[in-house]
Amino acid sequence: MKAQCQSLDRISNLPQDTIEKILTHMPIRDALRTSILSKKWRYCWTRMPKLVFDDNMFTGSSIFENDVIQDYNFEDKVIKAIFQVLLLHKGPISEFCLCIEDTEIVNEIDMIILHLSWNKNIKKFIFECVIGYKLPCSFFSLQELEHLDLRCCKFELPHMFNGFSKLKILKFFEVETTTEMLQRFLSNCPLLEEFTLIRDFVGGHKCTFVELFKCLPSIQVLIISKFYVKLFAAGGMPQKLPTSLIHLRRLVLDVCFLIQDEISSTLCLINNSPNLEKIQINVNIVYMLLPDIQEDYSGLNLDHLKELEITRFGIFATEMEFLKLIMAKSPLLKKARIELSILVTVGEENKMLRDLLFLPFPRASPAAKFSIERPKY
Repeated sequence: MKAQCQSLDRISNLPQDTIEKILTHMPIRDALRTSILSKKWRYCWTRMPKLVFDDNMFTGSSIFENDVIQDYNFEDKVIKAIFQVLLLHKGPISEFCLCIEDTEIVNEIDMIILHLSWNKNIKKFIFECVIGYKLPCSFFSLQELEHLDLRCCKFELPHMFNGFSKLKILKFFEVETTTEMLQRFLSNCPLLEEFTLIRDFVGGHKCTFVELFKCLPSIQVLIISKFYVKLFAAGGMPQKLPTSLIHLRRLVLDVCFLIQDEISSTLCLINNSPNLEKIQINVNIVYMLLPDIQEDYSGLNLDHLKELEITRFGIFATEMEFLKLIMAKSPLLKKARIELSILVTVGEENKMLRDLLFLPFPRASPAAKFSIERPKY
């Protein structure tokens, strides 16, 4: 008993800044429970700079199980819980995450974002909501944002938008917007270093890769899904962009080797990114053979590329030529991982292995670790 009391005393006597650092690394649900450790800990969570509201938060927390909140249905309980935390919170909020799918609480979400807009310290904002939810104008007041992750919502800029001048990381997953809106937004984020764009449908007028990169002068990581690749690649690209992508370190693209424009655009991006360190290509299904692509890119140099990954690889001629081209132009390559398409038979896989073994192609980095894998699903 004496030892237990001494242990509790040590917990109670921890410096305030140490307690706050401990709570920062805990989910808010668990942070709320720390009041049982010591009275000193009871309201320390109200100064937590990171708030995460998701499905895991609403189970097992005493603050959400009092008699008043228990009288509400689940949706109301969620909202009341969030309001209660925000009202009791005293310190600055640097990171806020809200993942909620209920369609009946749109007005309440507007109120939550309005409340956050008064906080001038939010640097990271992660938001996943019901499909079609339109972000309110108050959202664009979060001028200190450095990291923005939006999922399944509607994004429309207000007329008087001055940009997010400090934004460095932007992730759009199934965000409903237009290419015009996207270009306008990107043009007002001058420090953007990482951009993820995933969507199954794109609206608005055509936009090329050349136009896109005018908005991304400092981009270091670029991840684009197949529908945007198809849109940006429409009409083809020159081998040389007006400005080289000297900052680009990682490139992830969904590419259909059936479409010549997508192949040429992919090679153009690679050819104009002299400092690339990692390339990841997710291959869309190929239905026919295309011409040899290596001849047009004999001057390609990937002097900084260290890692190559190709998924859904179908061992068709064009894919093989692409693989050979990259391997032949990457003197510092350390790792090349090829994941085969589920359509590749065991016999086709064996043939590919035999071809690689008995008909070896030139490699700029013979020491690179080369692996071929079957999909795990």
